[in-house]
Amino acid sequence: MEHLDLPESEWRKRLTPEQYHVLREAGTERAFSGRYTDNKAEGIYACAACKLALFDSADKFDSGSGWPSFTRPIAADRVSEHADVSHGMRRVEVRCARCDGHLGHVFADGPPPTGLRYCVNSVGLDFRSRSSNGGIANGEANGS
Repeated sequence: MEHLDLPESEWRKRLTPEQYHVLREAGTERAFSGRYTDNKAEGIYACAACKLALFDSADKFDSGSGWPSFTRPIAADRVSEHADVSHGMRRVEVRCARCDGHLGHVFADGPPPTGLRYCVNSVGLDFRSRSSNGGIANGEANGS
């Protein structure tokens, strides 16, 4: 996967302040406040920063956590995992493999078939419905 490495000044231009806080500063949105928490449409969730397709709606489930949750990424190489010991906890942070944007965390308390719960901030995602003209090409969600 080719890495997208931009100066922070460029990320500030491309992202809203909330997106910048989550994706570039490892922030989080309030539980139950994200636009995709209750989204039931079929489609692809892509990184809001670089448009890399990350998660499929077929793998989305209601975890009750207040954030969109998925059992797996589209492909293992789409996300990277990193140890996170902030806030007095031991967690596994999930980032976009292309732009290194913070997405959320992965927990080992999800449903079958993986037993994993990728808990992701809505603000770090863009959604493209399968029925829209903004389909997926070359692993990217078209449009923004």
